[in-house]
Amino acid sequence: MIDKSFLDIKGENIKKGKIPIDLFNNKEDTFLAMAKEMYECIVNNNKNHKKTLFICPLGPVGQYKYFVELINTNKISLKNVTFINMDEYLDENNDIMPSSNPLSFKGIMYKLCYDKIDKNLIMDESQRIFPTKDNSSLIDKVIFEHGGVDICFGGIGITGHMAFNEPPFENEDISYEDFINSTTRVQKISEETRVVNSMDEYNGAYYLMPKYCVTIGLKQILNSKKVRLYCFRDWHKSVIRRASFGPCSIDFPASLLQKHNDARIGVAKELAKYKELL
Repeated sequence: MIDKSFLDIKGENIKKGKIPIDLFNNKEDTFLAMAKEMYECIVNNNKNHKKTLFICPLGPVGQYKYFVELINTNKISLKNVTFINMDEYLDENNDIMPSSNPLSFKGIMYKLCYDKIDKNLIMDESQRIFPTKDNSSLIDKVIFEHGGVDICFGGIGITGHMAFNEPPFENEDISYEDFINSTTRVQKISEETRVVNSMDEYNGAYYLMPKYCVTIGLKQILNSKKVRLYCFRDWHKSVIRRASFGPCSIDFPASLLQKHNDARIGVAKELAKYKELL
């Protein structure tokens, strides 16, 4: 039985969990904070002649317009920057979703970020990495050569998933160690996740959403030097509370960040409010 006492955390007390939570005025300020942390890390590493490696999400996506503006306005070179995207859907044939498909994370990333950055500043194509069914070793190699991921950015899903690392399914036998050491792989998407994601994409027609994806593993996320997750949707009210105040468990993967040395969750301050449960 799940201990639901964490749902009673309200107001400023939301900052006092096992994962530090930063409050922002609204969701746009949340996106801007994310973009600024990306920008400032790159500027600092460029100044010190160091390469930058990020893991980047396609949920949230609101940060990219601010990131593009900061890079272009200040003419910051991305030549020594590498982005690894977190995940990608598979189509009905179990192939990587074509970038021409509106659901394609690669297509969205190009539309919102890469295609908008000044061509004189943008990193080489080889430094824009998307997970596929057969490039797990490449991703691990890139991370090793960079000496680790500088910052893993992301959100938290309704099941507590980071990237598409869902909690173990019913009757799935996996140990704690195997779970936290998972790497890039094909992953089944839970019904709950498909329903929530369908709200934006298909007006709730969850049965049209992909059933499988490729995702980076928890090993890549948990071993990142910093992890920064950002939440802004109304249903994130319970998610951030369970992640930060609930038990540290593979049953809610985001809670595993309670053991990380430098993980934070940024949220719109509206999420600090919480309705009384009936």
